[in-house]
Amino acid sequence: MNKIYPDPAAALRELLHDDMMIMAGGFGLCGIPNALIEAIRDTGVKGLTVISNNAGVDGFGLGILLESKQIKRMVSSYVGENKLFAQQYLAGELELEFNPQGTLAERIRAGGAGIPAFFTKTGVGTLVAEGKEVRSFDGEDYVMERGLFADLAIVHAWKGDHEGNLVYRKTARNFNPMMATAAETTVAEVEHLVEIGEIEPDHIVTPGIFVQRIVHVPDADKRIEQRTVRKRAAAEEHA
Repeated sequence: MNKIYPDPAAALRELLHDDMMIMAGGFGLCGIPNALIEAIRDTGVKGLTVISNNAGVDGFGLGILLESKQIKRMVSSYVGENKLFAQQYLAGELELEFNPQGTLAERIRAGGAGIPAFFTKTGVGTLVAEGKEVRSFDGEDYVMERGLFADLAIVHAWKGDHEGNLVYRKTARNFNPMMATAAETTVAEVEHLVEIGEIEPDHIVTPGIFVQRIVHVPDADKRIEQRTVRKRAAAEEHA
């Protein structure tokens, strides 16, 4: 079975439809599958529910799907870097399900592991718990959270082979491995595409059994949300 596709549009062909649920890997702008996000925008598919830690920034990442109004609902943890997101939400144009970050990660992991629900202390007694079952265990209250499983997961990896075995690099790993397991179909964009056997087995993070399609993106556009640098000391400036 050939999993390699020539470009992001081809890798997504026949997978997209209106009102579907998509998981998009990344944390901030780190490790986001931007080439695949752009390909989704170009199809014009709409009414999307997108599960992602955040919604990119204005003009980049998932932010471009907000600009085109293709996203109907976000399941997220943090959205503070995107002004358009806030505008659409406050105008009633965008639905939002907020999740504590650890809860979101566990909901995705649970979905990939076939666990339909679990109980957590996080959110008990807050708006997060409204409308959800709360149960007592050993004298402590816990709120029930449902696992998440999507129609499609799009992920970004540093390296992958022709079978779809994936390796992530440092913080770009983030939500990508969990999401790769938690969808009917997983499409991975990889920076370095290598032959089978070139990845040390112990280094594989996502086994190829979870990945159905791969696209090689050797020149991935990587941006920094907020560049922070240390100010030079006076002595250094005049050295």
